[in-house]
Amino acid sequence: MALSENALFGMGNPLLDISAVVDKDFLDKYGLKPNDQILAEDNHKALFEEIVKKSHVEYHAGGATQNSVKIAQWMLQEPHKVGTFFGCIGEDRFGEILKQKAREAHVDAHYYEQNSEPTGTCAACITGDNRSLVANLAAANCYKKEKHLDLESNWELVQKAKVYYIAGSGPELTRSSHVTPLSGTHSGGSAGPSQISSERDSPETAPCS
Repeated sequence: MALSENALFGMGNPLLDISAVVDKDFLDKYGLKPNDQILAEDNHKALFEEIVKKSHVEYHAGGATQNSVKIAQWMLQEPHKVGTFFGCIGEDRFGEILKQKAREAHVDAHYYEQNSEPTGTCAACITGDNRSLVANLAAANCYKKEKHLDLESNWELVQKAKVYYIAGSGPELTRSSHVTPLSGTHSGGSAGPSQISSERDSPETAPCS
């Protein structure tokens, strides 16, 4: 069966992955272990701006769900935009880079943009064969169903999908009212194969105000 655009729908926590080679002094400055993965605390907030000043930084559209949609698109190759992705980002420089990287991966990303929290980021601090990951969910926790998912143009993309991959993380994404319309209203009432996979994207943090 030939796939069409928007056949796969993903919804989760979008993060801009920032990878750079660092030294031990950098790890020590922020109290990081060479091989680890943590959620950023207040003492890590300056890390993300500092790491981008390194001589060579790589950016990627990340977050578990967005990565899954990217991989599906990479495996399928054609047509482009097989995968749709919804999530929340900030109205900032990192958000613009994230949108560009999603386009480069041929993912049809439709982000809810707000200015109360910055775009979520994940710093990959590389030393030798080791990688220390520091994730700041930030805007990823600020998704508002009524301001994005409920918009007619966005809901039409949900209805086009045949397969759904939903991350159950964050104050908005974990509420049953967000998943029920997908699994009940659409999947149960439409023809063709429809599935839902729901799992945690990453640990929860405090919601946006």
